[in-house]
Amino acid sequence: MKKILICFLTFFIVLFSSSVFAQKDSLQTSKTVVTELKQKRYPVSPFKDTLFYVYNKVGSFSAENRAKAITEKIRKLYEDSFFEKDSIAVVPSDISQDIVYKNDFVIMSILEVDAKAENNTADFIARRNLNLIKKAIIYQNQNYSMLPKRLGYTALLILIIGLILYFVGKIFNRIRLHILKNSDKYFKGFNYNNINILSPQKQQSLLMRLYSFIKGVTLILIVYLSLPLLFSIFPATEVYTTTLLRWILAPAKLAIMGFVDFLPSLVTIVVIIFIFKYTIKIIKFFFDEIKKENIKIDGFYSDWAMPTFNIIRFLLLAFMLVIIFPYLPGSDSPIFKGVSVFVGILFSLGSSNAIANMVAGLVITYMRPFKIGDFIKIGDVSGEVIEKTALVTRIRTPKFEDITIPNATVLSSTSTNYSSNTKQVNNGLLIHTTVTIGYDVPWKDIHKALIDAALKTEMTEPTPPPFVLQTSLDDFYVSYQINVYTKYPTKQPLIYSSLHQNIQDSFNAAGIEIMSPHYNALRDGNTTTIPESYLKKDYEAPSFNINKKE
Repeated sequence: MKKILICFLTFFIVLFSSSVFAQKDSLQTSKTVVTELKQKRYPVSPFKDTLFYVYNKVGSFSAENRAKAITEKIRKLYEDSFFEKDSIAVVPSDISQDIVYKNDFVIMSILEVDAKAENNTADFIARRNLNLIKKAIIYQNQNYSMLPKRLGYTALLILIIGLILYFVGKIFNRIRLHILKNSDKYFKGFNYNNINILSPQKQQSLLMRLYSFIKGVTLILIVYLSLPLLFSIFPATEVYTTTLLRWILAPAKLAIMGFVDFLPSLVTIVVIIFIFKYTIKIIKFFFDEIKKENIKIDGFYSDWAMPTFNIIRFLLLAFMLVIIFPYLPGSDSPIFKGVSVFVGILFSLGSSNAIANMVAGLVITYMRPFKIGDFIKIGDVSGEVIEKTALVTRIRTPKFEDITIPNATVLSSTSTNYSSNTKQVNNGLLIHTTVTIGYDVPWKDIHKALIDAALKTEMTEPTPPPFVLQTSLDDFYVSYQINVYTKYPTKQPLIYSSLHQNIQDSFNAAGIEIMSPHYNALRDGNTTTIPESYLKKDYEAPSFNINKKE
């Protein structure tokens, strides 16, 4: 019996001991779990004080990162100067309760695992956190609002921008006044090969327009680049900062990268231009020597030198463009090719007359029918050649009328050059005119009177001497042509006028009447047609004779 009691006592002691140890183990386990929970929770404290904790991760998004992200979003709401407390609400979804601002900005999501961590429902935790967030933001706005600071920053920035625009405008105005005051110094005009391309007034006007354009672009850029700074002050407009910068930086980046990619081709183009430039200079030196007649080539005239050089230069430049074309940016694009074909078609359709005149001008150059300064006649137009171009020839008439004749017309017409022989020593241009005198006057007297008149005429040559040709024997008179040499073909109208005056004086002095046009008159009893100043003082008109036959 004692042994049985001892066994029962031993069994109860062992059972009690095991239960005590089991309770200790459970307490130790619960303490460990609480410790682990405390270690895994992360505070959300956007304004120093903790609003609530985050216990669980979501996917690869750790609890710590979730807490930081929620903190940043709450700060953004606080920084929004136009925060609306009624726009924040709880929106349930399939797997979570979301705290959302204005239906599109999700502040945080409460999952079932978050509810289990706090032994509560997800809806309860979401509404609790919503109230905490709302109260914290309202409290911060009431006591530490950012709106006055932002308004102050905006006013300060606008003031700074205004001052910058004012001083930049002042600088531009000072530059403009300096340029205008020294316009005589800076604006000399632009001439090329004796051609006045830009007069000083036009050059000044063009520069002032360019100056106004640069000033306007500078002021617009200052305002445009300051807009991102203004927009970055307010969170609601901060998104436009990137957009504005992208609008100007993206094209700039494309331009810079395009230029960098174009650099190897640019170097190649520069080398090609350098080679052709100095090749043309060498060829020009050669033709300049031909023009100066330091180099003589049989059958090649000196006045052909520059036209030939211009043709060779044009061909070399065209060949250079053909070589450079593949290196130009966008030369292989369909748009570039389409534009090139379109321009080629327009040129071929609209330049047929121009090409005909250019070919005619080239032929005229090598025919050498006249030169600048020659007095010529083309068709019905007479005058001095003042300009020869690839397309037209310009003539100035004795009446100072400038007439432009297309080279194709010049080539197809007969041209008379009055100046070609005037530079020879014993020769010149023959000035000639015709008078008609009756058969009753001896031809020797007429020859003498005409030659005397020719020798008295200004701008004529005594050597070779003038001579008279009897060109016809008509019904009532003889035609006498006086010929006299001159070295001044451009003065033909004056020479002819002077010659005609001298012929009148010479014939009147010799007592010879010029019967041109002829007329019938009863001479008996009529005064001669010679002017009274040439008649003798005792001159009397002959009596009128009547013969009567019976």
